[in-house]
Amino acid sequence: MKEFDRTERIGAELRRELVAILRDEVRDPRLHRVTLQEVRVSRDLSWAKVYFTCFPLDEGSQEQARLLNGKLAGFLRAQLARRVRLRTIPQLHFEHDESIARGEHLTQLIDDALGGGHGVDATADPTSGEGQAQNQYQAHIMAPPVGYPEGGDTEPARGVQGTGTRCPAPDAGSSGG
Repeated sequence: MKEFDRTERIGAELRRELVAILRDEVRDPRLHRVTLQEVRVSRDLSWAKVYFTCFPLDEGSQEQARLLNGKLAGFLRAQLARRVRLRTIPQLHFEHDESIARGEHLTQLIDDALGGGHGVDATADPTSGEGQAQNQYQAHIMAPPVGYPEGGDTEPARGVQGTGTRCPAPDAGSSGG
């Protein structure tokens, strides 16, 4: 089975060319922070859906979608026709990619559900159940590995076998060589 099918290869090529056209030939400052994420092409190559994001924080994404789907779509299609060797150049439809915002939202929900991260909450009461659980978690994270002393020494505690071998001390009277 092929690693990529034809429509994926064409979509990747169209994306590369669209990025170059937007960077080099479109001078509209409103499109300066547009990033093309993916191009999905139909099997018959009649249309292509171009997913984009705007930074910072997708401000003005509706305006960019309106600009890209207007007269600029025809210009971009004409430029693609000059650069890409295809029998037909697909109609371009630009759509704002919501996956990054959804991912950030899900990450925030997970962090909220887990209690805000790995650190100890300074506002948590240490005698409450939540404060005790956080303190136990923090103590577990900060505990030295089994077999090592609490003082921060790098040598294992006595009675614990190491994985290395000891070399005997060299004789003071022997010559090197």
